[in-house]
Formats: sequence, C-alpha cells, structure tokens
Amino acid sequence: MGLSVLTLVACSENQETAAPDISETANRIAQETIIIDGHIDVPYRLAAGWEDVSSATATGDFDYLRAVKGGLNAPFMSIYTPAQYDGTEKAKEHADEMINIVERIAAESPNKFTVAKSVADVENAFSKGMIALPLGMENGSPLLDELDNLDYFHERGIRYITLAHSKSNKISDSSYDPERQWDGLSPFGEQVVKRMNELGIMVDISHVSDAAFWDVMDITATPVIASHSSARNFTPGFERNMDDDMIRALAKNGSVIMINYGSSFLTEDANQYNSKLGVAYTKHITDNGLEDTEEVRQAFRKEYAVTTPYPYATLDDVLDHFDHAVKLAGIDHVGIGTDYDGVGDSLPTDLKDVASYPNLVAGLLGRGYSEDDIKKILSGNVLRVWRTVEAYAAAD
Repeated sequence: MGLSVLTLVACSENQETAAPDISETANRIAQETIIIDGHIDVPYRLAAGWEDVSSATATGDFDYLRAVKGGLNAPFMSIYTPAQYDGTEKAKEHADEMINIVERIAAESPNKFTVAKSVADVENAFSKGMIALPLGMENGSPLLDELDNLDYFHERGIRYITLAHSKSNKISDSSYDPERQWDGLSPFGEQVVKRMNELGIMVDISHVSDAAFWDVMDITATPVIASHSSARNFTPGFERNMDDDMIRALAKNGSVIMINYGSSFLTEDANQYNSKLGVAYTKHITDNGLEDTEEVRQAFRKEYAVTTPYPYATLDDVLDHFDHAVKLAGIDHVGIGTDYDGVGDSLPTDLKDVASYPNLVAGLLGRGYSEDDIKKILSGNVLRVWRTVEAYAAAD
C-alpha cells in the first residue's frame, strides 16, 4: 500500500478526472490477472433448477458472460452437502451429484469451461482464455467416517475440504452448532487433516469452531485456507468469522483468509438483522393473538422488510475487512471468497455478482494498494498455498 498522502489528496480534489483512470486501471488488472474466488455455490443452485451458465442467466450471481466481464478465471465450485445428510450414505451420493453438475458444465461448453485439479490446470486454462473450475468440498460429511473416501474424492477433483458446515459432524465441531461433541476436531478429524496433507487437499477452516481451528493449526503440516470467512472484529460474537488471533495465526504458517461478501459477515447491523426480526415477529404474534404459521410469518417478513429494510453492506465495508486482515496478517495472507450464489439477497452494493471484481480492484486502488499487492489478493496468495500443498504431497 503505497500512495502518498499528497497523492491521495490530489485524487480526492480531482475525483472527476481521476475516477476514469482508476476504473480503466482496475479493469485492466482484472482482465490480465488470474482471479480466484474461493467459494461460489453454482452446483447447489443448479441442482435446484438447471440453467445454462455458459450463456446469460436470468437468476443467480454467476454465468459465463458476467464472469468474463469481471475477469473471473478460477471460481472454486462449492461441492456443498447439507448437514441434514451428515452420517448417511446420501452425503456421499449428494457430493457426487454436485461434482457431476460441474463436470456437465465443462462437458457442455468445452471451449469455455474446464475442471481444474491443479495450479497448472488453472494456469493452462487462463492461457487459453477459458474459465477453470476447481472443486472445493463444503462439509466433510461425504467422507462417511472412512479415510479411503478422501482418496476417492481427491481422484474426482476435490482440492479443498471445509471440514464441517452448520452442524458438528464426524470430523469437527461447527461454529454454528452449540453442541460441541468433540471440543474441536474428533480423533477421525485429526486423521483426516493428516491424510489431506498427504494427498494434496487444502484444509479449509471456514465454518469450524474456534477450538477446531486451533486443533487444525496444531496438526497441519501445510498452510490452510479460510475459503469464505471475514473478520470477527466487525461482527463481535459471530464465531463463523475469524478473530484477530486466528488471522495472525494463519499468517504464521503461510495460510490465507478469503473475505466473504455476505452482508451478515461484514457489518454488525446486517449480522443482527434476522435476530431482531425474530424478536419483532414474536412480539407481533403475541400482541395480536396470532398463531405462528408460515403464512403469518411470510406476511410479517414482507411488512418488516418495508418498515425496516435490510442494511446491505457497501464496498467500503468489504474494503475495511481487507484492510483489517492485511494489517494483522500482511498482504501475503488475504484473498477473495465471495460466497456468490450462497448468501442469497445479502450481497453488498456495487458487488452484486461476478461482473463486479473490477469494482473491488478500483476500491483497493483507491485505498492505496499497489498493483502487485492487488494481484496477490486476486490469486497470488491462494496459488502459493495451493502450490505448497501440492509440493508437500508430491514429496511425501
């Protein structure tokens, strides 16, 4: 981060002249740089209703045309398995179905998309003007308490695993689940982390409990990622985000935090919105002697949204998280994990879909980040982690 105070003042005083230059520079950087997004929920979205994402789509946050406009080259496709399938054979079946969806996207548009299983695959796709689709498993429950399934999913292309999701599973406790059956990782979870290191699968500590995070940091032989987490400093008490000590610990072993765009991850107002809505709804049905039904609930939510609009985060809020993480961990340990197609209608203003990465780049430029530093955030940092994990597995 290197703009002088005088330069920043000059930019402010001549905003009308400077803004087009920043926009042009931002677009150039976005187009000439590999952009890796650590978490995009396209497969789960398409499982609910198929759309041809090789063309413009009427819904969702991702399609080919918007990705090209935004410069997105390597979105990690989330192979998400709902916690309701934990402990059942359906968990593995569901993960296979999600992988099949990504393979179908690539097979039906082989000139636009390709499944990527390595850093080399990502770089090769970029050189050909194609979008690489690496795979990240969100929720380790498809492993079904069997280490051999790690080898199976590695063969299918999984290159990171988020150990748990919304519930404690056979591997790890979850930040969202008050039940902490393992007080961190389970004994099986410890084996999973070690085997992931051996295979070359990145360990993803988004979603896990604080205790599980520290267990991972004690066990892993390689850097890890937080594929879609933000800074808890801005959302006190929200364990799903990372506290300052965790962010510093990531830097210590070469890891990366990838900032989530969901407004509830970014500001306290958005984070508390649903709980305040719930309190207001309870008061509403009590005061009016109403029965709690889906119809009553939906009617109230609609009225509440008018009287108390959702407080969408802004680009500046997102930039605050980047600044905070960089201040704590350094520029080499921060990336992007938007959670597009995964956080519903909660995305910040100016960052509503995958066409908007140049807006982020322009914001970073405006805050004094150099082009080299921005390129580290866009992909350089996570590519370094991925290469390190690949090298460890190759040498094992």
